[in-house]
Amino acid sequence: MRTPAGRVRLSFVKPLEPVQVETPPVSGDWLHEIKYDGYRTQVILDWAGARAFSRNGHDWSKRYWPIVNAAEQLPAESFIIDGEMISPDPDGRPNFQAMHSRMTWNAEQLAFVAFDLLYLNGDHIRALPLIERKARLWNLIKPAKDIIQYSDHVEGNGDAVFEAVEKMGLEGIVSKRRTSSYRSGRQDFWLKTKCWEVGTFELWGVKRELGKPTVGIVARDGRYAGSPTITLPRHLRDRLEQLVQKARAAPPAGAPRAIVDPTVEWVKPGSITATVRHLRNEPKLRHGNVQSISEEGT
Repeated sequence: MRTPAGRVRLSFVKPLEPVQVETPPVSGDWLHEIKYDGYRTQVILDWAGARAFSRNGHDWSKRYWPIVNAAEQLPAESFIIDGEMISPDPDGRPNFQAMHSRMTWNAEQLAFVAFDLLYLNGDHIRALPLIERKARLWNLIKPAKDIIQYSDHVEGNGDAVFEAVEKMGLEGIVSKRRTSSYRSGRQDFWLKTKCWEVGTFELWGVKRELGKPTVGIVARDGRYAGSPTITLPRHLRDRLEQLVQKARAAPPAGAPRAIVDPTVEWVKPGSITATVRHLRNEPKLRHGNVQSISEEGT
């Protein structure tokens, strides 16, 4: 379709990014939303129709065609909505592992969770308080329970909200100042608090580089899972060194080529296990920390 002279389409807005913290704020001037496990997405409607953009501004409208079609049915002439594209299970929980296959083959099984409104019917509203932007967003997309959903929030009591989300097995929460404007880039008036898990992994090797923290090369079910930092007490570091020397071996067959280098001391798979604390719902271990080690069978 040819663009009429003088008519410019709405442009993608670089997203606002939250700062990660260990614990959520508890004062009443913050509101808290579930952190959905999916792909950050911006849905834009203008005179030429709706489009969907990835976090980095790539046009993914063809991948998200059912959401794009649904957006064109909303009662507005134009808007820019910020949100998260998820792959919900029957109980509504996001299933990140199913995202790629559904994007490719079953896009009608995706859902867009809207959490902010940046532009509406000719007006840039990013300077308005968040709580007012969310009210306008709700009025635009309600009842918002189908393929386009609304990100509900709780005001205050951040610690209680986080505890509830952790018990539900979700990824975490995002806390936002209720009076905040919307500004692109990383901003400290949006905070994300992610839930942690502790799991047991095979230790495949130990990587030591001068001037860098020592890390473990770990695997789960025979597949590389990540490289958590090793910050064990001195007596456990000595014990780990003994176990590594005892079980020295060639790199396992499943080790990615990118991590096979001379700085890694490899051990026989299954000979040493590591207990690792790590962020929940990550495809590879992030911010992992080895808490203990043990020899297989002990």
